[in-house]
Parts: sequence; C-alpha cells; structure tokens
Amino acid sequence: MNHAELLKSVEAPVNENIPELFPGDAVAVHLLIKEGDRERVQVFKGTVLFVRGSKNDASFTVRRIASNGIGVERTFMIRSPRIQKVVVERHTKVRRARLYFLRERTGKSARLKQRF
Repeated sequence: MNHAELLKSVEAPVNENIPELFPGDAVAVHLLIKEGDRERVQVFKGTVLFVRGSKNDASFTVRRIASNGIGVERTFMIRSPRIQKVVVERHTKVRRARLYFLRERTGKSARLKQRF
C-alpha cells in the first residue's frame, strides 16, 4: 500500500449536510448531543469567525452571544458525523478572513452588513 492509498483509507467521509461556509455567515449548526442513553439535536446559532484547513482536519468556529452578554465560541469539525445539518441564515459582507475583532465588540458595533 503506497502513501496516497494509506491517506485515503483514514480519510473521513464528506458530510453532505454542510454547505460551503464563509467568514461572517450567520449559521445555525444542528448538532447531535448524547445525554445518557438518549440522543437529541441541539442548535448552536451564531456568526462564523473563520474557516480553517482542508480535507480531514478542516473546521469552522462559530461565535454567539449567550445570556448576560457573554460571548461563546465553538469549533466544529467540517467532516464530523455528529453535525446533522448547517443552515446558512444570511451571508454578510466582510473584508477579512478571520473576524477576531468581533470578540471585543458587543451590540451595534458587532453587526455586519448583509450581502445580497
């Protein structure tokens, strides 16, 4: 078995339920959560801060503002079978690939303009 075949054998299958994501997209990630012996779907809504990697180790980070104005960031693996689906609610116009500046902002200054 050569090097290319070995890499192909350990590669995770592509999750068809995840569309192409861009920084600034407002998304709802439907994630399968296991609690004890039962499973349920939990929705994490927020803004995509950045998308990194390609192939097997690709991931994207979503940030949302939880209660009391506390920011919560969560990173998801793009090929994870635990992700049921990702719904892109809106595309926004951004000028950079990594939106770290949103971490310091809250309220109106954290808004992004919609892309049509």
